[in-house]
Amino acid sequence: MITAIKGFRVRRAAAVAVTTGAVLVTGALTAAPAQAVTTPSITAKGGFLMNSATGTTLFTKAADTKRLTASTTKIMTAKVVLSQSNLNLDTKVTIKREVSNYIVSKGASSANLIVGDKVTVRQLLYGMMLKSGCDAAMSLADKFGTGTTVNARVKSFIGKMNTMAKNLGMTNTHFDSFDGISNGSNYSTPRDLTKLARSAMKSSTFKTVVKTKSYTAKTITSSGSTRTMAAWNNTNTLLGWNGTLGVKTGSGTEAKYCLVFAATLNGESVMGTVLTAPDEASRTTDVKKLINYGYAKIS
Repeated sequence: MITAIKGFRVRRAAAVAVTTGAVLVTGALTAAPAQAVTTPSITAKGGFLMNSATGTTLFTKAADTKRLTASTTKIMTAKVVLSQSNLNLDTKVTIKREVSNYIVSKGASSANLIVGDKVTVRQLLYGMMLKSGCDAAMSLADKFGTGTTVNARVKSFIGKMNTMAKNLGMTNTHFDSFDGISNGSNYSTPRDLTKLARSAMKSSTFKTVVKTKSYTAKTITSSGSTRTMAAWNNTNTLLGWNGTLGVKTGSGTEAKYCLVFAATLNGESVMGTVLTAPDEASRTTDVKKLINYGYAKIS
C-alpha cells in the first residue's frame, strides 16, 4: 500500500492503481506533465506576445509584417520626449494656432487644447496617451524638435523617432508622423511595437500615464487665469482587467483597430500587440485571449 508522500500533489486523472505485489521499478514518484495550453486564434491580421520579464516570445501571427500603426505611433512620441536630457515635465508649452489648424485640416482626434493656453509637458503626455490627442502630440513634437519653424521642428522630431526606432532594433519600422496619421510611409510590426512598449514601460512616468483611466488638466489661459479642462478618459477600456496596465489604442480607416498592451498578474507579466483587427470588439477579444494565454504559458 502506498501512502501520501509530503510535497507531492497527485492528480486523480494521473493516479495509477498499484496492485498487490507490483514493483516500483524507478523507485520514485514523478510529477504528471503540465497540461498543454491551446494556442489562441485571433481576428487581427498581426499579433505578437512576449513574456515581458524575460523577452521570451509566446505567440506570433504575421509578427514581422509591416502594417499601419494608427495612434499606437504615439508610444514612440512619448518615448522620444521622455528620453530628452534634463527633461522638466512641468515646463509649460503654449498651444499654437498651427496645432489647431492641423487638427481641423486632418479631422484628427483631439484633446481639445485651446490656442494660447499654457500646458505642461506632463499634461500633454496625458492628453496624448489617454485622449489620443493629436494636438498634444504635435505640441510635443514642436517643443522637442529643432528648427526655426513649426514644420522644421516637427520634421526634426520625426527624425528623432526613427533614430530611436533604429536604436531599439525596430528593423521593420518607419515613422513619417508624430501621431500615426500616415503620409504614405508610417508603419511597424507587432514585434517591433512590443519592443518599443517594453522599453517605454521602463519609464515610471510613462507607466503612470498609460495606466491612468481619467485625468483632469488645469491649464493657464493667455490672460493668466486657470482653465479646468474636461476630463481626458483613457481610450483603453481594458485597463484594470486581469492586470492590464496599458499601453495604447489605435484606429483608422485603413489601420482598422490596433492595441499595444501590457499586463501583470500574480508576478507574471506579458506584453504584446495586435494590428488590423476588424472592429473594436474583436480587438478586445483578441487581447483578452492573448493575455490569458500568456499567463497560462508562463505559469
